[in-house]
Amino acid sequence: MSSKPLPLTSNSATGHSNSPLWGVRLQTQVLLRWMAVIGQLIAVILVDTVLDYPVPLGMCFAAISASAWLNVILTIRYRTTIRLPENQAAIYFGYDLLQLAVLLYLTGGLQNPFALLFLVPVTISATSLSLRSTVILWAMAAIAVTVLAFYHEPLPWAVGGQFQTPLVYTMGMWASLELGLGFMAGYAWRIAQESRRMSDALTATQLVLGREQRLSALDGLAAAAAHELGTPLGTIALVSKELQREFKEDSPWQEDLQLLRSQADRCKEILSRLTFQPEESDAHFAQIPLSALLDEVVTPYRGGNVGFEIELKEQEESVEPVFVRQPEILYGLNNIVENATDFARTTVRLSAAYTQSLLQISIIDDGAGFPPDVIDKLGEPYLTTRPRQPKHLTTTDEKDLHEGMGLGFFIAKTFIERSGGTLSIANRHDGKTGAVVTVTWPRSAVEAA
Repeated sequence: MSSKPLPLTSNSATGHSNSPLWGVRLQTQVLLRWMAVIGQLIAVILVDTVLDYPVPLGMCFAAISASAWLNVILTIRYRTTIRLPENQAAIYFGYDLLQLAVLLYLTGGLQNPFALLFLVPVTISATSLSLRSTVILWAMAAIAVTVLAFYHEPLPWAVGGQFQTPLVYTMGMWASLELGLGFMAGYAWRIAQESRRMSDALTATQLVLGREQRLSALDGLAAAAAHELGTPLGTIALVSKELQREFKEDSPWQEDLQLLRSQADRCKEILSRLTFQPEESDAHFAQIPLSALLDEVVTPYRGGNVGFEIELKEQEESVEPVFVRQPEILYGLNNIVENATDFARTTVRLSAAYTQSLLQISIIDDGAGFPPDVIDKLGEPYLTTRPRQPKHLTTTDEKDLHEGMGLGFFIAKTFIERSGGTLSIANRHDGKTGAVVTVTWPRSAVEAA
């Protein structure tokens, strides 16, 4: 990632799925593949050395090493904590199926008892990917099983002997694997689907309950404020009224007293609206253009030693997005900008690019960048890169210095993802130091109708 706006694509290399329902952690897939590589190596070596059966070691080792190299490349290329997009995860599962088919072709086809392992990638896909991807992988496995039933190298056996199963037995193995693939995939997908539905229902219930609790708390605070402030405001109005009577009509104090009394009445009116009309909203205020949103986000941090640059880059002749004003988005971007301001030397740049379907905002600073040892873990709770910093403080008293709790970025990332966006982090690679935090949304998730 560089300081330039990233390509606006729905499947970025950052590893986030298009949908929160689908996807597999890269770490999980890499671990499973390492287990398969170790198991295949042990099986091939034992058959060749302990049982003394002739095995095409060169071809087998080539197929196994291909999986090992794929793991090495994936580990270097991506962070292991990312969640792979569905299409990418399905491609890797498809590779695992083909690699297993090659090994079985070299070692007896369906006569090899390890043909049962065809069930593993399809079953995992059924529990973690969509029905479409699972059906494609099932079809690949079914075709591979059918081909291996008739075309394969002889099963490794003792020198001078050959193990050949009857055709009826081979067809029975073929039928059992085909039925097993279909049954296991269907059963696992159905169970996973029910689990997703229950999880979605629980999440929705928790969100509704949390919202109701917040609304109830706000109603209580408004009522308490109206009650507590009502008495002093009434006293101010009464005293100002009495003072108006004491002074003559042409007294220079009359204008000030009238202003004081009118402002007290205005405070009462505002408290009355908070108490009795909490659901009244301003339709115009509920919408905000992208440029105004970015300006609002950086406004609280202007006037310091750090300057701000805002740039909008239109692509595909699209119209500037108009956001629905969501507190989650404002808080998330506010927190990211605050972090960038704390670590920047002179400038924080907000670069927004948008197409007809996607919107991307990059917050770029010219600080030291993210430490390499924590960049893969940023976004987890209680993980902070903010040491005690007196940079923006006028005192060096130890009690006035603060240390980050590691919750701000976690909460911001959670809010961004709840609003339908994805968040990625990296250091600048344009010859300058600094950090880049990129947020991407589908326009349909945040744009006003």
